Amino acid sequence: MEEVKESSGIPQLRAANEALALFPEAPVGGVLSPASLRLRIIVDGHTMSTTTVSWIPVSAMVVMLFVWISPAAGQSSPAPAPAGPTNISAILEKAGQFTTLLRLLRVTQVGDQINTQLNNSNQGLTLFAPPDNAFSSLKSGTLNSLSDQEKVSLVQFHILPTFLSMSQFQTVSNPVRTQAGNSAAGEYPLNVTTSGNQVNVSTGVDDATVANTIYTDGQLAVYQVDKVLLPLDIFGPKSPAPAPSPLKKPKKSSDAADAAGAPTSDDTTTDASAAWVPAAPPLAMAAVLLVLASRLWL
Repeated sequence: MEEVKESSGIPQLRAANEALALFPEAPVGGVLSPASLRLRIIVDGHTMSTTTVSWIPVSAMVVMLFVWISPAAGQSSPAPAPAGPTNISAILEKAGQFTTLLRLLRVTQVGDQINTQLNNSNQGLTLFAPPDNAFSSLKSGTLNSLSDQEKVSLVQFHILPTFLSMSQFQTVSNPVRTQAGNSAAGEYPLNVTTSGNQVNVSTGVDDATVANTIYTDGQLAVYQVDKVLLPLDIFGPKSPAPAPSPLKKPKKSSDAADAAGAPTSDDTTTDASAAWVPAAPPLAMAAVLLVLASRLWL
């Protein structure tokens, strides 16, 4: 094989970062003529020297072509672009069948809170995601009957403020704390039990099962559950209202009269008796009656 000569003392085939390129000097009828080829030596992206050749053996052409394409072939593929910020809505939209949950995340603004927390802190989260058919199984009008604050609490009840893998559910302590409130106080209790690889979630109102893993990245875990988790504080039996205190009996008119200092009925009776009874002593009255009787007999 004929050797390709050096030009200006620079090896034409020296390292992987050296390349040889052919470029046209004067095209003839649209076809490159052997006499119109010039040899350019490029080192680290800079043209070091050029030379005109009248003909190049095929063997040398093969070598130059190999050296020309080998640097590009030896380069590693570019690293994939870094993933964008975590977006819970995008994750659920990609998974499909979470239209109702997505709407609740939007109207309550809990979805924005999740994204902000994940992208601005190292704190993990776990989301239990009921699909649309789980919401459809609820009693008609259930969601519409909730206040705005109750809707927020319902969504937050499906969120644990820490990342839990499937294996970590086996050692978690009950009741599990959620973002809805203090489960220890009995407001929003959530208990997790496992049976083999199956994970069950109990709220005190209903029981759900983790169906599959939708997404996990070490900071956020999203698990599909077959039922909507209904918190006891909202959907549990309401405690009976306290009995009303007994009404006080109104005071009698005599009591009111006593309070005002008015004379009582006893006083009135006494006064009437005093008006009709003669003031004379009983013996004097008897004497008068005897005198009257004696005169009638005479």
